Amino acid sequence: MAQPHVYLTKSDVARRHIQGMILSGAVRSGDRITTREVSEALGISETPIREAIRSLASEGWLEVQTHVGAVVARFGGEQVQEIYALRGLIGGLAIEFGGPFYDAARLANIDANIEAAEVAVANSDVELYAKLNNEFHVLLCDTPASQWCFKILVNLRAQTSIQQGFAAVPARLPGSLAEHRLIRDAIRQQDFGRAAELVKQHEHAAGAALINALTAARDAFVEATE
Repeated sequence: MAQPHVYLTKSDVARRHIQGMILSGAVRSGDRITTREVSEALGISETPIREAIRSLASEGWLEVQTHVGAVVARFGGEQVQEIYALRGLIGGLAIEFGGPFYDAARLANIDANIEAAEVAVANSDVELYAKLNNEFHVLLCDTPASQWCFKILVNLRAQTSIQQGFAAVPARLPGSLAEHRLIRDAIRQQDFGRAAELVKQHEHAAGAALINALTAARDAFVEATE
């Protein structure tokens, strides 16, 4: 069945472009986003770009700083812990709501994702694994019965992408993949309550690993500047 055409305003286009920059890692926490650069990239005026920036700032993607402009948001350990806890809770709800939609085709896609992720881990390909990890969680949460959960999770996952995700904790890859397998197995058994609990544990482990990495980086910086 053909998908309905979705009309995007110029502000929507700018918004998606900036989100894409953040999610792809093209810009990192603290990097500046200028209306001129976005305007040149998209070929649109700066007015709708300013509107997009205001919208993204209100959702926590960006911070607007006096005399600096818009920068990619910064997060500390407490914020990371809260975000990952929310990711686990909402991701678990998405699985429980979406249970009836885990059909053979979706399960086959999850299996294919895990197989590709195994290759990425074997090759220590952090960038590819990060992409596959995002696809795995989309397959879990993007169902007709869990669209609000999915929309919220997109924003929450973007916040942790700002912190470089697996690039900051490459040693996390094998553990993350093992957790994906357990979640997949619970879904195959139609034990959606168990799968939801495993997602919560998965996100907790990911958050703890990132907090440890951020703490180590901070301590190293302090030591180097003393």
